[in-house]
Amino acid sequence: MPIRRLSPADTDLVAQFYREAPDYWLLAEGALDPDRQAREFFTDAPPGCDPAQSHRLGLFLDDRLSGVAELSHGFPDPGDAYLGLMILGPWAQGAGHGRRLLAHAEGLARGRGARRLYLAVLDANPRGRAFWLREGLRPTGIRRQDAVTGHGLERLVKDL
Repeated sequence: MPIRRLSPADTDLVAQFYREAPDYWLLAEGALDPDRQAREFFTDAPPGCDPAQSHRLGLFLDDRLSGVAELSHGFPDPGDAYLGLMILGPWAQGAGHGRRLLAHAEGLARGRGARRLYLAVLDANPRGRAFWLREGLRPTGIRRQDAVTGHGLERLVKDL
């Protein structure tokens, strides 16, 4: 189960992964636009973060892209890391691959001196929330409604 950095040269690969694993995007945005979402995977970052300094990770099973993650540094505070996205294909779920991808991201965050790892989970994603809680994240008490989608989001944190 290799995990490697992805680059904009992998945009078509990420788009194909999104076509094969559309569930998150259908839940989060109500629609799948894999080409746009793949381009944005390489350019999005939390407020105040430099997208060029973010880690874009791919998890591969038998040479097939089976998971993606985006890790930024400096949000919400300068010494923090933020996991903006982590998606596994349905064929990769339930076998410990998510735990390994998260551990890899945590290692990168620690390597950059991060004290905490943050993320936001959709209220509409109870399976995702249960995963994050099992992995040691806890609620921060910060919640918001997404102005575009109307989704409720809850920020979670894990001390590194």
